[in-house]
Amino acid sequence: MGKTERKNKKFDGPKQIKFKVKEPSQLMDFLMIAYNGKSRNGVKSLLSHRQILVDGQVVTLYNYQLQAGQEVSIQTGLVAQQTHYKGLKIVYEDPYLIVINKDSGLLSIASDPKSDEPTAYNILRAHVKISTEHNKIFVIHRLDRDTSGLMMFAKSEEVKEKIQHAWLDTVEERIYTVVVEGRVEQDSGTITSWLKENAAYNVYSSQIPNDGDLAITKFVVLKRSRYYTLLEASLETGRKNQIRVHMKDLGHLVIGDRKYGAKPSPIHRLGLHARVLKFNHPVTGKLLEFETSIPRKFQYLIEDTI
Repeated sequence: MGKTERKNKKFDGPKQIKFKVKEPSQLMDFLMIAYNGKSRNGVKSLLSHRQILVDGQVVTLYNYQLQAGQEVSIQTGLVAQQTHYKGLKIVYEDPYLIVINKDSGLLSIASDPKSDEPTAYNILRAHVKISTEHNKIFVIHRLDRDTSGLMMFAKSEEVKEKIQHAWLDTVEERIYTVVVEGRVEQDSGTITSWLKENAAYNVYSSQIPNDGDLAITKFVVLKRSRYYTLLEASLETGRKNQIRVHMKDLGHLVIGDRKYGAKPSPIHRLGLHARVLKFNHPVTGKLLEFETSIPRKFQYLIEDTI
């Protein structure tokens, strides 16, 4: 797999018990009936140890909504532990979607198809082919290379298009943790502008109505230090470089954002992390919410609170 590192424990061929889903049901309810005699805690243990598969894909969510015609498999005996990859962690996976927590420095997808540089897309493409060679992966949205945090991928073009074409109805909440230069004096606010991109691919704001793509960012200050401010930014629209441009409009550049004129980063990375992702599942309709921790390097910068 080249530079991509996959780490897991060895295991000796687990056996599978397979069941066909005849009518819609939550996974826990289905398993309690299918695996007669197993306690709820026992079923939850199977889920947490990644021993339950739906249509060949590991599912760990006890209230995952099953559809008629799907196949549920229970792996017995020793099973593989969760797979970890250099640069990302899979935080959720089902037959339709994968949600990851991406590290800063890892590209979402290569701009040059001939490049052999590791990307989240290439890592996940190899991951889904472990179970079946014909499996594919599709990018739903991207994070900049130096932005860390949550992003999702689809396992079919149909699911990808369903989410992208109904983005505002599907995605309920996207919250970013941001560290900016200087002290932001106002405790909260909303930044609205129209974003445009020039010939050099730099995005900038316009205050002329409809002169570009409407962008709305709400922010709340979490903590201040002498030289930096930690805040949360929530997106009402998802435009390219939106937070970075709007922080510049606010007069406080995201730390390490050399593209927009910031000083060299004291933590050697961009001060931007996609911390919360909340969306309606495109197939089951269930509301899913994922949340990660604020990066420790961000917290280090604002320890000197005044």
